Amino acid sequence: MTGNGRRNARSRIKPATEANEDGAFLRNTKPNPKARKGRTRDHSFIRIFDVNLKVVLGLSVFAFLAIFFLIRHLVNPAEEASRPRVVTPFPAPKVMDLPQFQGEHRESLYWGTYRPHVYLGIRARTPRSLIAGLMWLGVKDGRYFMRHVCQDSDELSTYGWTHHNGRDFGHQVLVDQDMTLATSFLKSKVDGSGYGGDWAVQIDVQSEQSKWNEDIGGTAHIFFYMADEDGNALSLSRDILDIREDSLLASGSRMDVGDWQLHLKSKDNLEVHYSGFKTNHIHNLSDLVQGNLGAQARKFGWLKLSDTSDHSPNIIVFQISARIPFKVDIVFVSGTGLQSSRVEERVSSLTGTLLTDQLKEKQREFDAKFEKSFNLADKLDSESVIVGKAAVGNLLGGIGYSYGQSKISLPRDPNLGGLDNVISYWPAELYTAVPSRPFFPRGFLWDEGFHQLLIWRWDIHICLDIIGHWLDLMNVDGWIPCEQILGAEALSKVPEEFVPQHPTNGNPPTLFLVLRDIVRSLKKNKFTATESNEVSSFLERAFVRLEAWFQWFNTTQSGNDKTSYYWHGRDGTTTRELNPKTLSSGLDDYPRASHPSEDERHLDLRCWMYLAAECMHSIAELFDKDNKPGKDYGKTAKLLSDFEILNQMHFDEAYGAYFDFGNHTEKVRLSWKEKKIGDNYANRELVREVLERPQLRLVPHVGYVSLFPFIGRLIPPGSWILEKQLNLISNQSILWTDYGLRSLAKTSSVYMKRNTEHDPPYWRGPIWMNINYMILSALHHYSKEDGPYRDRAKATYDELRSNLIRNVVRNRRQTGFLWEQYDQKKGKGKGARLFTGWTSLVLLIMAETYEES
Repeated sequence: MTGNGRRNARSRIKPATEANEDGAFLRNTKPNPKARKGRTRDHSFIRIFDVNLKVVLGLSVFAFLAIFFLIRHLVNPAEEASRPRVVTPFPAPKVMDLPQFQGEHRESLYWGTYRPHVYLGIRARTPRSLIAGLMWLGVKDGRYFMRHVCQDSDELSTYGWTHHNGRDFGHQVLVDQDMTLATSFLKSKVDGSGYGGDWAVQIDVQSEQSKWNEDIGGTAHIFFYMADEDGNALSLSRDILDIREDSLLASGSRMDVGDWQLHLKSKDNLEVHYSGFKTNHIHNLSDLVQGNLGAQARKFGWLKLSDTSDHSPNIIVFQISARIPFKVDIVFVSGTGLQSSRVEERVSSLTGTLLTDQLKEKQREFDAKFEKSFNLADKLDSESVIVGKAAVGNLLGGIGYSYGQSKISLPRDPNLGGLDNVISYWPAELYTAVPSRPFFPRGFLWDEGFHQLLIWRWDIHICLDIIGHWLDLMNVDGWIPCEQILGAEALSKVPEEFVPQHPTNGNPPTLFLVLRDIVRSLKKNKFTATESNEVSSFLERAFVRLEAWFQWFNTTQSGNDKTSYYWHGRDGTTTRELNPKTLSSGLDDYPRASHPSEDERHLDLRCWMYLAAECMHSIAELFDKDNKPGKDYGKTAKLLSDFEILNQMHFDEAYGAYFDFGNHTEKVRLSWKEKKIGDNYANRELVREVLERPQLRLVPHVGYVSLFPFIGRLIPPGSWILEKQLNLISNQSILWTDYGLRSLAKTSSVYMKRNTEHDPPYWRGPIWMNINYMILSALHHYSKEDGPYRDRAKATYDELRSNLIRNVVRNRRQTGFLWEQYDQKKGKGKGARLFTGWTSLVLLIMAETYEES
């Protein structure tokens, strides 16, 4: 495989058991001052000597600094020269160093549900954080199973944030067989609290069926833990925990939040046990807890943690057992060492009826903001509105924070015996939304632009913060690693062979989708005065990085012909793929030219480059940027939108469709061949057979790629070619289904065909929400433009929108989830579930909110 991308990384996920990965965590070291022996001296002598000493010390310091800077000046160029460019940061001020991302903004987002890969996980936006999370014992067929990390094998009926504002409130419902857990999260910042404030979690455990009582006597076991990634020791309040006497569970101290305490309160009769661990492998916590429970069960025959602890534990797990139903409130308070901390008062304000009342008020605020932002009340039924709230709630609740170093794959070094040459990126942090909490709980650059189309309309500050983090990952060449697998927890979810990123490959620059909308909204004065100033400051600081990003695409992905581009990273030597994948395009197995070459012209990339150029031109206009040689974005956009040139390079009049161009033959197939192993013919493998010599031509596959000029609104509203695109869209024998537009036409020679023995069709038929959203946006545009096809576009738009909404809502009703893709035959959800990444765009479809014109 020459490229790393969504398909391969996302279709090969590590098993649910958390792997043993080495975590490099900093250890606290305390100063150990040595006692100084006192000396008796003549005071006058001391004064005279002190004056001379100052002079000597001053000269010494000056000389030292001069020598230091001279050495640094001489050594630094050598260091810079020896560092590979691919792991050299972009030489410009960081976007995230802007004042608007400091102070109150930074502190307001410090704590959050930033661990999307677990059912409930809390951490701070700092590399070595205090983290918290929830586990519980699920029951199936009379057996216990630990729940912690989001995974399909747990077979939860449904879960996900039904409400989340991205900042200080969230509500989630998890249904595990006959048990329902409702988890609510609330943040509070009051006088006396430490940096980032306090937070509370309310866990409400219910069971509507008597089967739970029959299976395990009506008792449920949940586990709440605190862990310090920095290795700081946590302190238990006492050896035997009885919350009726004292709500304090644990305490500790950190540089960021000061002294802190964890409290537990409940009106129900609880049994609480604990276990403390000292380990760097926090991502293996499920195994530690199960091991402790197993040892207790074998030794004593009971299901209780051992009420023991390692010396100076950095993890403490609390087991809370009670008969269903029961409710517990868990409170974290910071800054408890201050005289004005008012700990008892703050704990009381975040527990019991006061907490419940605040959660209800936050939910009302969410509902009001949702209606103000998307205005669905008069457009859709109540079930659709609930799905819309879950879409944005789980997208915001799935925002995560990670810190670590990407692995970068370089060309194989002959000096290493042809072995893979992998080096580390610089240590970096990333605050980002994620496509799917159980399957892809990490950052994907191609997905993020689609995520932000929704998030910026909800909270522009969070949106800019996320985009800024991504842009600060840019290297000196203008390249950004496409998939961010940072830290031990993220690495534990991805097989080792799919971790390295390839610096020759890019992903669609979808961040320009949201930046275009933001710029246009700025020009239309849709932001408040404060927001406008912050957006302007952001764009001005980000401009140099966006320029570098554009130039990286414009130079490294350019084709042999002027205004042509092609995705790099296709494997021209493969013998196992029916059509070599184009992973960097994001469309993975969508059929391209059968034989990869430098003569290829990829239509979708050309249209992405038009979007980027047009967006860069708009930003440059805001700040009166000079058009430097090679950076006249307006001229580039005009050239890439030239309808005549576009048609000459990509349009096939016979088909009435736009296509890629390349070295291609349709006569390719996969056939079983026997592979000789020693003297035996024991192994059969599926290999590619080419039955005809390829030639340079248009690649005749109608599908999503064919519609990119339509998506980009490059076709004049009066052109007969527009009618041809509407024909392709609405033809049931080509792209149209009752559930949305399929990704590849039924007429394609590779429609729904496997690409290899182990790769089922991915972008060869199923329905994808992100591309359907962009097609709907274009239909909406053409339905407003004067021309002969206006009414046709409107009718097609209305029906397609209705089909998409109805199918997503129906699937969530039947399965409890939004899905990665949908079957083109029956509309059934496929691929990853709880996929509230770009599938959450269904909310914008409901709201009829599209590209700002």
